[in-house]
Amino acid sequence: MRILTAAFLFLAPLAAQTPAQPGAASTAPAKSPHILASQAMFNGAKNNILRSVDKVPEELWSFQPTPEVRTFAQLFAHVADGQYEFCGMASEGKIVNKDIEKTATTKAAILEALKAAFAYCDAAYAGMTDASSVEMVDFFGRKMPRLGAMNYNVSHTMEHYGNLVTYMRLKKIVPPTSRQ
Repeated sequence: MRILTAAFLFLAPLAAQTPAQPGAASTAPAKSPHILASQAMFNGAKNNILRSVDKVPEELWSFQPTPEVRTFAQLFAHVADGQYEFCGMASEGKIVNKDIEKTATTKAAILEALKAAFAYCDAAYAGMTDASSVEMVDFFGRKMPRLGAMNYNVSHTMEHYGNLVTYMRLKKIVPPTSRQ
């Protein structure tokens, strides 16, 4: 069942790009499978994070397994910051710094920031073309295609979703990607 769910998450955006009727005129050029696959993975990561926010009660947002790691709140805010950093490189050619981790502290404020950050990345995908996806941008001292920066964002987001899964398990919360 999980394989079918995963396949749907990755293939649904591809189907959405297919014209309803053969020969039907489209107002926008179809995106390449590379962009669509990246966007589908991003949507899965975004969904995991937003569903995690829903599962973690506000009284646990200050939970920190050890003093050396982030709290739930800091992790969620860090993920929001990452969206601007990596999608900023892809869409604007530079890091966009919002300092959400330093400024937002409540569940409501961080959720609002996460939604805005994910919308920023959604807009980056919407504006990406096959030609722009392969343009090279500065990426922490090296060159990377714009789509590579978007893929790195997915990897970074899922890395921290993994942290959140561990935190949730420590607090007896079933993570969104697990079923009982």
